[in-house]
Amino acid sequence: MTAIPFPPATDGFDTDGFDTDVAVIGAGPVGLTLANLLGQQGVATVVLEAGAELIDYPRAVGVDDEALRVMQTIGLVHEVLPHTIPDQKIYMINGERTIIGEVDPRMREFGWPRRNGFVQPLVDRVLLDGLDRFACVQVRFGSEAVDTVQDAEGVTVAVAGGPAVRARYVVAADGGSSPTRKRLGIPFTGETRENRGLVIDVRNDPIGTPHAVFGGDPDRGYGTIALPHGIRRWEFELFPHEDEALVEDDAFVFGLLANHTPDPAGLDIIRRRVYTHHARIAERFREGRILLAGDAAHVMPVVGGQGWNSGIRDAVNLGWKLASVVRGHAGPELLDTYESERMIHVTQIVAVSLSMANEMTDTDRERARARDEAAARRTPEEQAQVRDQRFKPQPAYDGGVVLRTPAPEFKTLPARVVDRAAGTLFPQPAVRSAGGDERLLDDATGQGWRILAWNNDPAAFLSPASLVAAESVGARLVQVVPAVQQSWAGEHCAPSTVVVGDLGALQAWFDARPTGAVILRPDHVIAAECLAQELDETLRQVFALAGLGDREPVGAGPVSAG
Repeated sequence: MTAIPFPPATDGFDTDGFDTDVAVIGAGPVGLTLANLLGQQGVATVVLEAGAELIDYPRAVGVDDEALRVMQTIGLVHEVLPHTIPDQKIYMINGERTIIGEVDPRMREFGWPRRNGFVQPLVDRVLLDGLDRFACVQVRFGSEAVDTVQDAEGVTVAVAGGPAVRARYVVAADGGSSPTRKRLGIPFTGETRENRGLVIDVRNDPIGTPHAVFGGDPDRGYGTIALPHGIRRWEFELFPHEDEALVEDDAFVFGLLANHTPDPAGLDIIRRRVYTHHARIAERFREGRILLAGDAAHVMPVVGGQGWNSGIRDAVNLGWKLASVVRGHAGPELLDTYESERMIHVTQIVAVSLSMANEMTDTDRERARARDEAAARRTPEEQAQVRDQRFKPQPAYDGGVVLRTPAPEFKTLPARVVDRAAGTLFPQPAVRSAGGDERLLDDATGQGWRILAWNNDPAAFLSPASLVAAESVGARLVQVVPAVQQSWAGEHCAPSTVVVGDLGALQAWFDARPTGAVILRPDHVIAAECLAQELDETLRQVFALAGLGDREPVGAGPVSAG
């Protein structure tokens, strides 16, 4: 089930005076994911990494369904999956080991398990190796970016001990202490938690159970997580009076583990590390031709498991926009929508993560008792909300490249209250592809812009001008029909239309809504929803929001990343 790549680049800018189209500072997961997305679209990219190699110790331990869909988008999900534990359950317990909450979502709304344990260094390696597919992408280790100077045309990145890199745009994915963000003088507002976390990772898991446990023990909060390949993590709260040097004190570390495993001294410890937990967001994500992504733009407590995933969301939101601008399909104002769309969701995610961290590490016994009593009073519906992880905000963009229209009010349509879907992620069920095999939707349709209609051929509703505009950005026309109709529809649709056979999930999705067509962005967000007869005008308005379809390509071809 290999993902169909984005359409290859066919145009670009004049190459004079530039070393690359995009310079990415930092070869962490966000920078590497963004480089894969840009490489798919033929955008010349240079990744500058200060270290001599990838960081090889585990950091993040949870990957969600949205991030796995991005791994699918870049064609690497099947290389990532062997380093995951799908559907990993979380038990939240109190100081007496009583379960006060279970997180165990089993839905596949976006095609993948909602919660997965994973080993980050091995997934980062997959992302790095994936760049070998793209001649237009280069990674330079041992290249510390020490300054960024921008002008009206581009950015010059000064590199310690090496030649400067001249790029049209720069993305700083250089971590929570981002030197780039600091040089730009962008405030990083929020808070730093007083108590730090001591992380211990071991090989040859001495427990062997597959789940994760978060212990809300007022004596000392902790977490323990089973990871792939026999690795287990513990994290213990460190109090303000406890010195960071205790991380190297065997007696202290083994004392922390004494109630967790039979023989702490016999553990095969991979690393011990103290973390300071922050909840901070950059005041802005863009400064001219320089953009912030991942931890450089926002950091959050680890309890919610959303730091790594939020960075991947940044990359997939920014990737298609940068490519559109660099390839001359859109103006630079499109990049403003990166911040306006991501800022609201990141703020929600940081708040949820901070709330969870505060709740599970509270040392006040009265508040801990009140928490436990409130958990015991949860209704079945409230328990289901926790189990299905519905407390995690889903991306829902109100502005940017999202067209929100009133629900149609024609007599043909039942009157009902329904949440409009524009600005949210489109689901990804399994469908029958044009070749007759069963695939996830994105693989069956191909990536990039998609104009998708239930039961109708979208080409029948688009004007010649709209068809040309759609073709200019590589948009795919998709007709969804019940699988039993697929052969007939395939023989009667326009040559450019992809017909997929629905196995029930998409019919149910459209049944719940008063619209029969959607326009999907390359990051799988619904840019607009409409009736079939409104499709032409709706597409025109969406492309106008993005500044697409009415620009002349700039230059003769993309810059080589040599």
